[in-house]
Amino acid sequence: MIVGVKGNIVYKEPSFVHVDVSGIVYEVFISLQTFSALGKSEVSLFTTQIIREDASLLFGFMDMSEKKLFARLIKINGVGPKVAMAICSTYTPAQFATVINNKDMNGVKKVPGIGPKSAGRILVELAGFDEELVASSSGTSSTTLAFSQATEALESLGFKKDKISKALSACEGDDTATLVKSALKLLQTV
Repeated sequence: MIVGVKGNIVYKEPSFVHVDVSGIVYEVFISLQTFSALGKSEVSLFTTQIIREDASLLFGFMDMSEKKLFARLIKINGVGPKVAMAICSTYTPAQFATVINNKDMNGVKKVPGIGPKSAGRILVELAGFDEELVASSSGTSSTTLAFSQATEALESLGFKKDKISKALSACEGDDTATLVKSALKLLQTV
């Protein structure tokens, strides 16, 4: 099982990257989040290998929490690697933890390839996983915590969970105060 790849980038596109590891070039499928974090020449990725009858596929992630989210998603009946990568491309682990926490059906349906039935199944299967995402990621735990705290603050102000989730997914920031201020600006324009 290949659990990591470290080497030079030979070629990259938004959905995959070719990594030269000591003369062997691996094709690694990546999310848009990972693509935007890639450097110019060297890369170190956490990977998940999926072996099928007709292919051996590598899926790579810059962040361990994104890898854990992907691994958990592909265990859900009806969610394959393509849909799991679409979720990882649409949301950071912190943002998706907020969607799970808020049980935001519309937030899940926003991902390409997910309809109402799949969205409901994903929310049911991942109930409580948002806390595991917070605990598993040391680098993004403060961000995830900030998203959760911002959600609670906005709920206490009387906003609906689906609107809060939509507003927070459009906001950027690492602390609760910044997220709440940005979300309030968006929520008041809606």
